[in-house]
Amino acid sequence: MWRDAALVAGRDLRVELHSRVTTNQVAPFSVLVLILFAFALDPDRQLLERLASGLYWTAVLFAALLAISRSAAIDETDGVRDALRLSGIDPAGVFVGKAAAVAIILLGLEVLLGVGVVVLYGVDLAGAALVVVAALAATVAVAATGTLYGALVSGLRVRETLLPLLLLPVLAPVLIGATRAFEAALAGVPADGWPWCGLLAGLALLYAVAGALAYGTLLEGS
Repeated sequence: MWRDAALVAGRDLRVELHSRVTTNQVAPFSVLVLILFAFALDPDRQLLERLASGLYWTAVLFAALLAISRSAAIDETDGVRDALRLSGIDPAGVFVGKAAAVAIILLGLEVLLGVGVVVLYGVDLAGAALVVVAALAATVAVAATGTLYGALVSGLRVRETLLPLLLLPVLAPVLIGATRAFEAALAGVPADGWPWCGLLAGLALLYAVAGALAYGTLLEGS
């Protein structure tokens, strides 16, 4: 499974490297979201700093929707999905590989958005360990869930609009947990954030296991 996952992840990342959709579209969109938040709340800088964690993760989720849609679209062109079914590759490996590729892309975007939050919102980074652990757990949860739901809506004419409607409610606990963990880190009380990291890790494990088990059925049925 892990060899298959590495092959799929490498393929998706190479496609992204050549197409540059993330660098040319997703990243500028994400930064623009942060800039719009900054313009909207600029008169009240204290409010902007207090809301920085929530605004950051909202921008990450918007970026994730685009990255997940892009990941699903890769398998819908030139009979790629049919080729995956006939290749004998472990469906769980396909899921892990696609989720890993999405997670790597999201981590890069999160670093970029983190710099944007510091520059635009004047936030002082603190609690680095908590921030890193929370970001990793939340990213795995988002990537795993998005990959699963991307396969679920694959082939539907309304997939572009249906995916956010299905995905965002499921990711609401991830948004809340990541926001609370970041708030605790930025406030200098990391002890209050570690329980939220536990929640994020549990969600990441749940979504990853569910996706690995269900992806084969979705792949065959799509």
